[in-house]
Amino acid sequence: MIKDDNMMKLNKKQIWIFGDYRNYFQNRVTLQLLAKSKELSKQLDAEVCAVVMGHNTREYIDEYIAHGADIIYSFEHADLSVYNVEKFVTLTVGLVQKYQPEIFLIGGTSFGHEFAPRVAKRLQTGLTADCIELSINEDNILVQTAPAFGGNLLAEIITPEHRPQMATIRPGIFQELPHDYERQGKVITLDMPSDLPKDRIRWIRSEREPQTEQSLEKAAVVVCGGRGMQSKKKFKKLFDLARLLRGEVGATRPVVYSRWAEPETLVGQAGKQVGPQILFSFGISGAIQHTAAITDAKFIIAINKNSNATIMKMADVAIVSDANQVCSALIKAFKNRIRE
Repeated sequence: MIKDDNMMKLNKKQIWIFGDYRNYFQNRVTLQLLAKSKELSKQLDAEVCAVVMGHNTREYIDEYIAHGADIIYSFEHADLSVYNVEKFVTLTVGLVQKYQPEIFLIGGTSFGHEFAPRVAKRLQTGLTADCIELSINEDNILVQTAPAFGGNLLAEIITPEHRPQMATIRPGIFQELPHDYERQGKVITLDMPSDLPKDRIRWIRSEREPQTEQSLEKAAVVVCGGRGMQSKKKFKKLFDLARLLRGEVGATRPVVYSRWAEPETLVGQAGKQVGPQILFSFGISGAIQHTAAITDAKFIIAINKNSNATIMKMADVAIVSDANQVCSALIKAFKNRIRE
């Protein structure tokens, strides 16, 4: 249930999430941030708010309230039906300056990577990019955990003096809350200012690129490979195995850097987060920048010569052997089974 309210008094601290709904049914990062914000709000005694800009957005406002938002800040105007970075940034900065939220979270998508730094710069506050964890410390300050030094370390970053505390978070890090039809929320409808920047780019039309393959993030089976596969030629066997299993192939950063696999196959803090039913890990030691991206995998089968490798300790089944030989044996076994 929604109550529109333009004159509501704000007494509590607020945690804001920017509501990017343009690919709502596939991109769930806004809902994931709402869920995490509900958790953080309990420690801060804060309200969870979503900022929504666009035209005919009531459907998405309903969804955000059902998934945890207490308050919606809504700019509703036909001029906002198409994303324009200058307009969206100007509106957001003015809104933040008026209501002064404690925390402002934005999805780490291509939109977020363009939008968030501009907002932070205008507000003269900090921004931590691509966080993998958020928490509140004993001083009620947001601790933003993000990869550092090329992903070899995790840094805990705080913004003690400036507000809001801003961060972008990659999709798939947090779990969204179930849809609650009974939740109630308030909507603050906002007037469009008259001094918005003029359009310097004219939108003609857009088309969404069709997906011909299932995405790596949504695959039920993921076959990941590391440098332990020894060569590009041997690494290609993983694609054969993935096809037999109707799965997708993932790669570690050293593999991508060696050009054994394309950048879009990177699984890690700087790449994609996966949560398959079954994850095969071939020749991967288990560096933190990789393992942080596979924590949602339901069942992990790891193959590595080193029994003490980190990935072996994470695995449900750990096979101490040559990754290339095991991959070849599995391909042969599955092909024989298909022939039967």
